[in-house]
Amino acid sequence: MSERGPATAPSHESSPESTSAPAPAATAPLTAARRTGLLVTFILGGLTALPPLSMDMYLPALPQVTSALNSPAATVQLTLTACLAGMALGQLVIGPMSDKWGRRRPLLAGMVVYVLATAICALAPTTELLIAFRLLQGLAGAAAIVIARAVVRDLYDGVEMARFFSTLMLISGAAPIVAPLIGGQVLRFADWRGVFVVLTGVGLVLTLVVWRRLDETLPPERRHTGGVGSALRTMRGLLGDRVFAGYTLAGGFAFAVLFSYISASPFVVQEIYGASPQTFSLLFGLNSVGLIIVGQVNGKLLVGRVSLDKALAVGLGVITAASVALLLMSAGVFGEAGLVPVSAGLFVLMSAMGLVLPNTNAQALMRTPHAAGSASALLGTSSFLVGAIASPLVGIAGEDTAVPMAVVQLVCSLLAVGCFLGMCRPWQSREPQAA
Repeated sequence: MSERGPATAPSHESSPESTSAPAPAATAPLTAARRTGLLVTFILGGLTALPPLSMDMYLPALPQVTSALNSPAATVQLTLTACLAGMALGQLVIGPMSDKWGRRRPLLAGMVVYVLATAICALAPTTELLIAFRLLQGLAGAAAIVIARAVVRDLYDGVEMARFFSTLMLISGAAPIVAPLIGGQVLRFADWRGVFVVLTGVGLVLTLVVWRRLDETLPPERRHTGGVGSALRTMRGLLGDRVFAGYTLAGGFAFAVLFSYISASPFVVQEIYGASPQTFSLLFGLNSVGLIIVGQVNGKLLVGRVSLDKALAVGLGVITAASVALLLMSAGVFGEAGLVPVSAGLFVLMSAMGLVLPNTNAQALMRTPHAAGSASALLGTSSFLVGAIASPLVGIAGEDTAVPMAVVQLVCSLLAVGCFLGMCRPWQSREPQAA
């Protein structure tokens, strides 16, 4: 295993003489290193879970927010868009900051602001103020996801990085399962503001764990010394790499497919098909189980046996096929489709993300060992920005049809396939970008 960080490297220091029984004194560092690696895995999983927690725990409350704040559905969906746009823009700032100052300080600063912004969201009296503080929540919460990816790049390389991203999906993928269920249960005892109270507590706990347990993974000698201009030049160089840009855009459009589902499904499932918040939460959780299972198949069975590009191509093909099926059902081509077939199509679409998301991240970051923070920022920004644009489009025709959701999903799927084939050109051999 090709690990590069101080938190895990000691576990791989062995010599040819290791066939003899190890001395007791030698086993202690190995055990400590493994425990540290496991702890870091859970911390990074928690950080990558924070965005879906912030989004998905709130989803069952969207219809209630629409009623409580006396706003149309399209306006309330902007509370999702604002948070997503904040996470997109925040990564552009925090990613390069982490390349210059290390991972810990920007991460802790972002987490503190996230906790404060989330607490203020619980008190927002109007939709406009809720949108504003959701934007701030997203800007601050960007630190969690962008620095988590950069830490993975600090510690891993090659197929091991792809495996680790799949492992993170096992942890962070539990968030979409648990979050709507928690959100649905919170709504049984409190209104939508209670959801933000719970999120405040989650953010506070995660901040304390990061402060106490996550060590710095970027040593001073590997940090960038330049200012804003240097960061912009680094990003321009990354975007100038056609293959990196291709994986970044393919992942971004695939994420837009995912987020169009996240944004529209509360209204599609609850308003069009009449399901309760609890039923919606259950269906959402089942879809997330599919994503986790396929992500683990990718990490445990496919990585190292099948090329990452082949796995990615299969995932993109399945997402496109599922989007076509959903569009045909939503348009009534097969007659009036019920909740079961539509839910089955969404399940297939969500599950295929387990092949797409970890492999686009791994393939892009493998080309950028010299600027992991900036590369992670561009990966995250493209995903969240395209998702933020897709979010209001799914409600453009109102709450009574799922056709806009399906159209957005199909268009974004085709764009992802186009970027992968036209820019990454997986049939060609290529060398990683020079450091």
